[in-house]
Amino acid sequence: MILAGVASAAYLAATGQAGTVDGLFLVLTALLIAVVFAMFAMYMIGRAREAAKGPAPAAAKPAAAAKTAKPAPAPAAQG
Repeated sequence: MILAGVASAAYLAATGQAGTVDGLFLVLTALLIAVVFAMFAMYMIGRAREAAKGPAPAAAKPAAAAKTAKPAPAPAAQG
């Protein structure tokens, strides 16, 4: 899709059709589609690289997180 969008924009420019208002909108649409698919491909490649790295390291000190937790509230006195 990326190559098709760029190729169609190049074809419109080479044949002179990009000089008209309709051709200009066709060029912009073709390039927009190419950019969207290129961004999606870059996103998917980045996700694949993250998955290839492996899982993230576990937290170093889970006990420190337990110390910062709020204590349970004291029960209210009835009477």
